[in-house]
Amino acid sequence: MTSAASHSHPHSHAATPQHHGPAHHHAHGHDAGHDHDHDHADTGLDDVLAGVLDLDAAVFAPYLSAVTGRVADLAGDGVRHVVDLGSGTGTGTFALLERFPRARVTAVDSSPAMLARLVEAARAKGLGDRVDTLETDAGAGLAGLTDADLVWASASLHHVDDPAAALTGVRAALRPGGLLAVAELDGQPRFLPDDAVAGRPGLEARCREALDGLHAEQVPHLGADWGALLAAAGLTVEEERTELLELRAPLPAGTGDYAHLVLGRIHGALEGRADPADLAALSTLLDGGPADVRHRDDLVVRSTRQLWVARRPADTAQPRADAQP
Repeated sequence: MTSAASHSHPHSHAATPQHHGPAHHHAHGHDAGHDHDHDHADTGLDDVLAGVLDLDAAVFAPYLSAVTGRVADLAGDGVRHVVDLGSGTGTGTFALLERFPRARVTAVDSSPAMLARLVEAARAKGLGDRVDTLETDAGAGLAGLTDADLVWASASLHHVDDPAAALTGVRAALRPGGLLAVAELDGQPRFLPDDAVAGRPGLEARCREALDGLHAEQVPHLGADWGALLAAAGLTVEEERTELLELRAPLPAGTGDYAHLVLGRIHGALEGRADPADLAALSTLLDGGPADVRHRDDLVVRSTRQLWVARRPADTAQPRADAQP
């Protein structure tokens, strides 16, 4: 994996990023491309979504390891309780359990099926006694959770209706001095060369443009300035970082399957919203034929990812009302 650019801005606020494409990673959202759009009408597990989540973690494993390492450096040695807000299949939960070997993790998600899958995986890994679950939406508060040393919110907060209220709930769940790590991205990764389909140059760019309109309607906080929102919630931003990730051949195992699942979800999200000729061209990348992304050797995976780490200030003693000056 190469990083085309990496910028760390402690105690500063980055510019609002562009938000193209269906974002992907732990959230509860509306558009078909999101990693964590767990706002299901029923309790069934979305197997395609679960596959996207797991493959994203596998393809970008070095990045996830690096991010949790940076968070651990800021958190220090005393982490005993971690909250994974929008846990999905548990990719973040298991990374955090490995990074903080003396901690328990409370996995929070609105999908009971996702939580059940996570618990089963934890037991299979011998980690069941270190995982608790809470079924609730990321924006509904964290009732009953207090004194968390770290809250990890990976691509979940942009799905909430009221970011300020959600961050107030997170702040209340943190112990004084505890950390909130917000990991976000600018949308789904890009995979295709410009000439991926003969006669339809720029196909992927046009699909992302169409998805911008969808996100403006359904996920308006994708691309928000979380640094400013964190500060407004009374949290002290200690690090902001934007990384432009680019993966080239030899690509990690599973990259073709990952591209196929993501692009398939994009196709579904854009039915009736994109040029039919573009949708037809996209279909040729998914139909098992010679142009199928699972058979190509010219994929380049690009993704812009951001991290904000903020601390709840230590509480200061309030003076008594009858105290003398």
